[in-house]
Amino acid sequence: MTRPFPDPSCHPIAFIGMMGSGKSTVGKRLARALGRPFLDADSELERRCGVPIQTIFELEGEEGFRQRESELLLGLTGSADLILATGGGAVLRQENREHLKAHCCVIYLQASLQDLWVRLRHDRSRPLLKTADPKSRIAELLRFREPLYQSVAHWSIPTGRQAPERVVQDILRLLEIN
Repeated sequence: MTRPFPDPSCHPIAFIGMMGSGKSTVGKRLARALGRPFLDADSELERRCGVPIQTIFELEGEEGFRQRESELLLGLTGSADLILATGGGAVLRQENREHLKAHCCVIYLQASLQDLWVRLRHDRSRPLLKTADPKSRIAELLRFREPLYQSVAHWSIPTGRQAPERVVQDILRLLEIN
């Protein structure tokens, strides 16, 4: 069957979406179900740099962080069996969008503003939410990023309030792997 996207059996599967959309949670469970390795891009960047992302933001600003993120993504997507959770802002750079779309099966985990707020309202570790009105900031980021996510995704999966296991089952059906 001809598909308008890379074959998931021989290309990495990359999750995109807002912070709090479930990329890492769903990604880990999908990797376990498929017997494939999982990697969280933000965690890997922290491991390689030896400091938390918040520190990278403080020392290098968002632009420095985004440059490191781009370099990491280019290197990680060479592993065909990888399940990758990207950072929420990975789609901000055109080069990342083009690379992900061309070299990965890209799944956008779509979450509403309300669901994101419920998941993130007590999270103090996110540099982009260190503001007087974090809910408005999430709304602003979602408004700006939504078209970027849609432009890169081969598939969009709404996460809503359903259990991560249900999302994984939906993805397995979508990938025709189960």
